[in-house]
Amino acid sequence: MHNRYQIKHITNHKEYPYDLLLLADETVHAIDKYLYDSLVYVVYDVKMPIAVFCLYPVDSETLEIKNIAVSPAFQGMGLGSQLLDFIKANYQQYANLIVGTADCGLAQIRFYERNGFVKYGIRKDFFIKNYERSIYENGQLLKDMIMLRYNK
Repeated sequence: MHNRYQIKHITNHKEYPYDLLLLADETVHAIDKYLYDSLVYVVYDVKMPIAVFCLYPVDSETLEIKNIAVSPAFQGMGLGSQLLDFIKANYQQYANLIVGTADCGLAQIRFYERNGFVKYGIRKDFFIKNYERSIYENGQLLKDMIMLRYNK
C-alpha cells in the first residue's frame, strides 16, 4: 500500500464515513444493520478518508466483508485489491473469509474472483427482502446475492 495511506480502525461511530459506505451499499438503514457489530476501517490519504471496509465476525470460523468501498477518485489504482490483501494478512485466524455482492454486479464478481475468491452460494431474494425499495444496477433489478469465499 502506498506509504502516504494510513489504515485506521474506527471505534467512534461519529467517525463512520457514510459517504464512502454508501458507495457499496444502497441505504444508511441497510448499513446500520451491520455497522455497529463490525470492525470498521478507514483508509486515509493524509487526513482525507478515501476508502472504507467493514468486517463482520459471523462466528469464530467466518469473517464476512460487509462493505468495501474506494472513493471514485482513487478507483482503478489497485487500492481495493490492496485492502483485500490487508484483510487476508491480518485476519488469518478465520478459516473462512466471505463476501456477498449483487447477482448482476459482474464487475464486482470479477474483482473478487481476480483476488482469489470463488462463488459458493446464493442468498435468494436478499435485496428484495432486506431493502425497502427496489434497487437497480446496470438496468437490472437486484434480487439475489452471490456469495464468494476466499480460496486460501
